[in-house]
Amino acid sequence: MSFFSPFADLVDGLGDVLEPVAGTASTAAAIVLFTAFVRLLVLPLSRAAARGQKARTRLAPQVAALRKKYKKNPDRLRKATLELYAAEKVSPFSGILPSLCQLPAFFLMYHLFASAEIGGAPNTLLGHSLFAAPLGDRWKDALADGGVFGAHGQVYLVLFAVVVAVAGYNYRRTKRQLAGAAAAAGPGGEAEALPGMGAMNKIAPLMSFMTLFTVGFVPLAAGLYVVTTTLWTAVERTLLHREEPAAVPAAA
Repeated sequence: MSFFSPFADLVDGLGDVLEPVAGTASTAAAIVLFTAFVRLLVLPLSRAAARGQKARTRLAPQVAALRKKYKKNPDRLRKATLELYAAEKVSPFSGILPSLCQLPAFFLMYHLFASAEIGGAPNTLLGHSLFAAPLGDRWKDALADGGVFGAHGQVYLVLFAVVVAVAGYNYRRTKRQLAGAAAAAGPGGEAEALPGMGAMNKIAPLMSFMTLFTVGFVPLAAGLYVVTTTLWTAVERTLLHREEPAAVPAAA
């Protein structure tokens, strides 16, 4: 028995339980259920990240005041800003923790549906599919089997459409959040106070669109995990940030 055998049995068992309801898509439904379970485990970190975002918005005027005070001393500015966050028990990078903690689950799903054998035995999970698309196949296999609009390819078109819709929503929401934070903190804001924040703020709105490439290159089962967790994230952030306070704009 390998390390992955119990997880393969878990997904297989969940598929058997869901078969009366989901039919031939029971294993795909089991992956969605597995993803939801992982997200519930990560929920405390997501809530902490939301609290951190609200706290950073609230502290933006103080960060702006520090930037004005230490505008000729960047090192002192960074130190003072980090000290302020530490005193308020706020991590400027707390938002990435939920994503980092999900990586093991993603790689687990990738391995389960990318391996011909698990524990020295044939991988029976590869015999399952989502409608016409085998869960172990990739988009290139769909293109080779009927093309973009073939039965196999249509499953990917639906997943891509979901990803684009969620990515567009996340893009607009993230841009609004960053614009609000920048207005509160004044020119430069956290980007000047903390190394790397400027680049992160530029990349953050586009990160959801990277999911398209992931779904296109990984086994369908792993892509289904990514699409499910991306959709979950969009709903979760909307709920957790719905009462986000507006920061007082910093003085010019």
